[in-house]
Parts: sequence; C-alpha cells; structure tokens
Amino acid sequence: MLKKVLITLALIILTTTAGSSVYAYQSHFGPTELTYYDKTKAFNGYTLFSPFQARNTFLIDMEGNLIHSWERRGVEKYAYFLENGNMIWGLSTGRGQPARYQEVDWDGNVIWELQDTREGYTAHHDFQKIWNKELKAYTLLMVSSREITHEQGIAAGCDPKLRENYRSVPDGVVEMDMKGNVVWEWNIFDHLIQDVDPTKENYVGKGKTIADYPGKMDINFGRGRTDDWIHTNSIDYNEELDQIAVNNSRQSEFYIIDHGGTFIPGDPKKSIELAASDAGDFLFRWGNPAVFDAGQGISANENRISEGDQQTFFTHDIQWIRDGLSGAGNFLIFDNGTGHLRGTYSSVYEINPYKGPMKDGIYIPQMEAGSSRGASKQIVWKYKSENPCSFWAENISGAQRMPNGNTVICSGTWGQFFEVTKEGEVVWEYICPGTRAGIRKLIGDGRAYENATFRVYRYAADHPALKGRDLKPLGTITELAAQGKFGGLMKGTPAPQERGKGKGGKDGKGGKGGKK
Repeated sequence: MLKKVLITLALIILTTTAGSSVYAYQSHFGPTELTYYDKTKAFNGYTLFSPFQARNTFLIDMEGNLIHSWERRGVEKYAYFLENGNMIWGLSTGRGQPARYQEVDWDGNVIWELQDTREGYTAHHDFQKIWNKELKAYTLLMVSSREITHEQGIAAGCDPKLRENYRSVPDGVVEMDMKGNVVWEWNIFDHLIQDVDPTKENYVGKGKTIADYPGKMDINFGRGRTDDWIHTNSIDYNEELDQIAVNNSRQSEFYIIDHGGTFIPGDPKKSIELAASDAGDFLFRWGNPAVFDAGQGISANENRISEGDQQTFFTHDIQWIRDGLSGAGNFLIFDNGTGHLRGTYSSVYEINPYKGPMKDGIYIPQMEAGSSRGASKQIVWKYKSENPCSFWAENISGAQRMPNGNTVICSGTWGQFFEVTKEGEVVWEYICPGTRAGIRKLIGDGRAYENATFRVYRYAADHPALKGRDLKPLGTITELAAQGKFGGLMKGTPAPQERGKGKGGKDGKGGKGGKK
C-alpha cells in the first residue's frame, strides 16, 4: 500500500511542479553578469563555468571580468581544473551518444582523450580523474549506463505484472586507465533484492523483508525499475577511504560503495566480478529510506501533509568536503527540491554520517541517527533562501565549500551563481550571460535553460592551473561579445518563439582538483 501511495503522490508532484518555474526568476528583463559583491566577506578567487548554450568555458574574476576562455563543442556538462594545471572536460556528440573525455592545457591543446566505445554502454554526466593507489597510476571514473533486455530484467526479479517491457539502461561507474582499458566496473543492476518471485536467487530470505537488505536495491519499488533506473548525475571519490559516492536522483538518495575492497590490480575481470558480488553492495545510503521500506514515505490526505522520513527531493553534486575545509569529510549535496509537498524550493545540505572520525569509515544508518521535526539529525548545515522565489533550480546545479567557510552555489537551471556565508548571507552573485540566443546583457521573459549551467568551480589564485598565469582582466563577457568575440552580443529581447510562458593533493587525487 505504501508503494502505491508513493507513486500516486509522485504523479501529483510532477503535475503540480511542472508549472512552478515561474517562481524561479520573477523578472521580465533580468541583467546578466555581476549583480552583487561584498569584498569583505566573499572568498577571493576565479570562477570557472561552461554554459550549455555557449561554445566556451569561461574563467572570470570576482568583478565578473573574463580572464581566459576555452572553445569546445558539445560540452558534456562541465569542466574543472586538475592539480597538474590542466583542465578536464567531457564532450558529447548528441543525445544518447557516449561522452568522450579530454584533458587540455591552458591553450586548449589536448593532452589525452578517453571514450568507452563498448556496445551497450553510454558514458554521461559526471567524471573524475583519480589516483588509483593500487595501480599507482591515474585512472578515470565515469558514470555509465548499461543496456539490459526485458528478458534480463525478468530474470533479475522484475515483476511482470507491473510492466510489459523492462528493457532499460541502469547506471553504474566505469573506471578506465590512461590507455583506455576498462580496469573496474560497478552497476546498480548487480545489487538487487526482491520479494515477488521466490524462485529467484535474490528473493528475500525466510522471515525477512526488503528493509533487512539496506545494501541492495528493491527492483520492484513503485512501478518497477525501467528506462533510466537511478539517473546518476554525480559521483565522487574519497582516496583515503577508497570509496565512491553515487547519486540516485530518481529516488533522492545517494550510496557509498567500496572501490578498494572490490579492486584487484592487474585483473580487471576479477575486479568486475567482485564489484558485482555482495562485496559491491552499498556500504551506506542516505536521503529516502522509504525506497527500501526502512522509513515512512511522503503522504497526503485532507487532514495532513507529510514528507515522512524523506530528506531530499531530486539531488545533484554529491561530494565529500575536502581536507582543510570547514566540515572536511562530511558530505555536501544539492537538493533541487523538485517534489516537496510544502512548496517548491532548493537547498544545500552538509551531512555528517559517521560514528567517530571519517577515517574510520563507520557510517550510522539514517534511521538509526534519528530526526527532529522531520529533519535528519545528520544534517549539520543547511542553506535555503528565505524567499523561495530567489532560489529554486528544477534540475542540474551544485555547490562547493570555500577555504573561508563560505559555500559557492550554482542554481543551474537559471544560470545563477552565488556565494553564501555559514550564516546564510549572500556575499556574491553572478548571472550567466551565455544563452541559447547568444551572449546577452539582458535576459527577457525566458524559460528554464535559457542560460543553464551544470556546475561551477571557484579557485584561488595560487591554484596550479592559475599560478604564474597572466590573470589580467580582459573585460566582461558581454563587452567582449559586443566586440565580436564569442559570436557577438545579441541585443534586444528574445524572439517570441524563445520566450517562456507566463579531498585534493596530487592531480585528481582524492577527487576533483577544483574542490580544494
């Protein structure tokens, strides 16, 4: 009964939130670029961003002046700096096509390029160059979906009464060495539990329920798994623990999986087999315990509205906060909030899931930690705008902790980048000028994605990618566009058809170098 209620509510939420984007930007003509800067409180640095609708990756200073740019075609979400001074980005040739990944230097010269060309695999969304201490070499982690047939789904325990076709593309993580060889792989499809078909090996044990298997996914949750099962839009790597964080945005929870305990150096086949075994089950999961029957789901009737034990509602950019920063070792995650029953707004959460120090790697289950007034006690910091009209991103988006304790946030759907203090004071704000109609100084009554940006990163001047570089301001992006750069400045309002209605160290070591 609980599962049926969840599905009904999900349909209601999707219907009611689809028209809610009007709240995200209440202005007919919004100025782009720098809107606010408090020099006394903001963390001084340089911001890197790659608008979906522009052919460039831009680096700007705190005043919004362009410092450098890189031209690229077909961006697969974003780019970030490595500790060796280069930059890594993903490129995509089209929807449904596997991404390819490049490391480039300051001038855009390609150092290396990798792509998983295996039939049935599609790399997408997130990627991370890491130091694999077992191989003593750099490798690349990438989110990748794997095609399965309807027959494979039924064999894995999918309930034939729920759907007629279980052909789908469950997500996982693929690791490649710098020569393009797959050295390790994990996929959600290999970690399933079900209580429908007792003839299958993954049927719950006698006297047990789905809740007794927190390390596995209920393959028949809701209306059953199909299509893009968990839509993994972000991953992160912790070198000290040798673990990987995997985000499930569809069910609003993230998982921690064991990389080190499932990796056998020099034997990719056995590594993949081990990662597909119970050794690759979730070490920890957080966000929505109703997904595995361990907590209450959202519910609503004429007398009461409740979000139950669900903490997040469609999420992005799961990450460990890096060494040396406030909250080091805790998790930081962007909650889009697309699905809240009590209004629509986004939040950024810092989560401490540990019993003792992070290095011990002992996680406390979400329900065991408890909650207060519906909020998990593991949430140790949160940012949301007092006015939900000011901060809601329907999708994409991310956050990054700064050395001074501030947090830089990308409200990606609307190309809004801003920095907040620990107390929640906004001390810097910038609106992306790269739109689907070109570089603009003003954005008209635009729809979502007009200037969308997946993620941004802020770097100090002494970062290896910037140290010793000429960081002289070149002028704002719109000023340079008016001079003919980036295809020129598009003046006036959008055409009618475009309007809407009404931990670091070595290069890549411990994760994205830009998160230092």
